[in-house]
Amino acid sequence: MEPATGAADAALSDKGEQLFDLFRRPQGRSRPRPDERAAMESARTSELTVNGKVAVVYRWGTGERPVLLVHGWESRASRYAKAVARLLELGFSPVSFDAPGHGEATGDTTTLVEYVEIIARLHREHGTFEAIVAHSFGATATFVALQQAVCARRVVAISTVPDFSYLVDAFAVGLSLEPPLAAEVRGRLERQVYPAETDMWSRFSVFHGSEAVRIPLLFIHDEDDTMVDAGQGRRIAEFFGDRARLVLTRRFGHLRILGAPQVVAEIADFVSCDTTVQKSGTEVAAR
Repeated sequence: MEPATGAADAALSDKGEQLFDLFRRPQGRSRPRPDERAAMESARTSELTVNGKVAVVYRWGTGERPVLLVHGWESRASRYAKAVARLLELGFSPVSFDAPGHGEATGDTTTLVEYVEIIARLHREHGTFEAIVAHSFGATATFVALQQAVCARRVVAISTVPDFSYLVDAFAVGLSLEPPLAAEVRGRLERQVYPAETDMWSRFSVFHGSEAVRIPLLFIHDEDDTMVDAGQGRRIAEFFGDRARLVLTRRFGHLRILGAPQVVAEIADFVSCDTTVQKSGTEVAAR
């Protein structure tokens, strides 16, 4: 190997390691907002250990008619506080968790596989969920969990990340990475985080195994989402055909959408609806 080539390879590896570390670690740990504290203080809490890290589980209600709430990357269960209050009023029993590296959980990072494991274990404990409500990366994990025998009567997916590849591509575009650096990040994910997943780029997707997802689906996406383009929401809803309904909002972006009153109302109406969802095109829920 020529010295210059070796030095270039070493520099690529070092930079790739830095970017890989940036990609896989949540940047900062968000705290509960003042209007979320009452709901979180009223929850019954427990712990669930996955890969040596402790996730914190929150439960409300009697345990009947459980609804699982799954947060996204760099988020936490408390972001569902308004939805928790409304679901309790309707007689549901919300269940949520802080994934490792998030909220009150331990660890400084987590993986999609750990998300899926937590969802699966809560499913074994609670049985079929009346619904799963999931946001962003949590929505991706939810669809992977549905591929693995987790059962729910319906799903609300908000600001959905379509697949794991989208996350890496968006990361590369956001940092203007040259193709070799983007490939280095992908390679490290394959070797160091998901070595047992030979088909991760196809399987970690809302589209994989979709024929088994025969339940009603509600997709909610904001037109002003700068993290996951609203076109992805349209694409996913169209893919699922008459199983899905798409609601588009405005001015909530990627993060504020969970607490928006219109979105909470959409969640509550859909979760408590007993009829099969019919395709109704695009609705604008808020302007």
